[in-house]
Amino acid sequence: MTRDITSRASFSQIRYAQCWEDADILLEALDLQPGETYLGIASAGDNILAMLSKNPSRAIAVDLSPAQLACLELRVAAYRELEHKELLGLMGSTDWGDRLALYQRCRSLLSSDVQYFWDHHSDLIEAGIGQAGKFEHYFTLFRRYALPLVHSRQRVERLLQGGTLEQRRAFYRREWDTWRWRTMFRVFFSRTVMGQMGRDPEFFKYVEGNVGDRILARTQYALSELDPAKNPYLQWILTGHHTTALPYALRPEHFDAIRQNLDRLEWHCMALEDVLDRVDDHTIHRFNLSDIFEYLSPSNSQALLQRLVQSAVPGGRLVYWNMLVPRSRPEAMADQLLPLTELSDRLFTQDKAFFYSAFVVEQVQ
Repeated sequence: MTRDITSRASFSQIRYAQCWEDADILLEALDLQPGETYLGIASAGDNILAMLSKNPSRAIAVDLSPAQLACLELRVAAYRELEHKELLGLMGSTDWGDRLALYQRCRSLLSSDVQYFWDHHSDLIEAGIGQAGKFEHYFTLFRRYALPLVHSRQRVERLLQGGTLEQRRAFYRREWDTWRWRTMFRVFFSRTVMGQMGRDPEFFKYVEGNVGDRILARTQYALSELDPAKNPYLQWILTGHHTTALPYALRPEHFDAIRQNLDRLEWHCMALEDVLDRVDDHTIHRFNLSDIFEYLSPSNSQALLQRLVQSAVPGGRLVYWNMLVPRSRPEAMADQLLPLTELSDRLFTQDKAFFYSAFVVEQVQ
């Protein structure tokens, strides 16, 4: 996160207990190479951990929120101490009898401040740490109270079975896309409701237009054009756990590579600009910027892009998402950043975290 948002929003609680950006398209867009230096917005930690699987020499995570970094630090401890199935249990991806026992095994690896944080949030651990954020609570309310008004559990299960493209389109058209569904969705995912229950209202400062309609269109795409059986983000929203798919960092085939590279990861509780001030110019190869430009004015977005270019190795890549606010390299920076439009457009059609409106990949000149 950046200095611009610090005066307008609180960062004292867990906003996101998971990374809600698709790591599969992130990693393909970044084209991570072994031995490089990576930088990423920490959020809950999943995607910077996914980046570790590509063998960097250094990986830098940054976030303004101590609570978000507590999520990352507990994940790091869990990768060190737990087996893969236990990690899934701690997250809440799968059922687990005693999550507090898993936490106790990880606790000695945490800093004293992070121990204090999680010791005083045992209820969040018991529920699965992937449920711990404000955004996840928003989805819990949707799943428990709004969705049952329009669709039965059996219909949700049928949706998540996926099928061929033709089968998915037919199911969505005939059984899912009812007027009740559309009405409920537009209300629950409106600017007002999402601002109060899901994201900080200040995060909508630069948003224009009808929020619910925009997200509904993207949701239709995810439920029919993409396969729900392969979408861990959709599965969590609709069921509260992962059924037949896992995000990149939680897949068993990546567990050992992430664990082996944990010593190359560092994290900092500060604004992104402050981290950039601490590194030499032209030393960072790949940037995962989440959706940070969503919260910035056009002028502040350009200033941050210029600062990122200053820190980047020529040929390095910046990757970020737009959810509701269009942001990309301004024309004034055409000689500094090259949009990789064909790549970003292709990957956007595969984006399983379906609520975003654009996926941006830019290469440093």
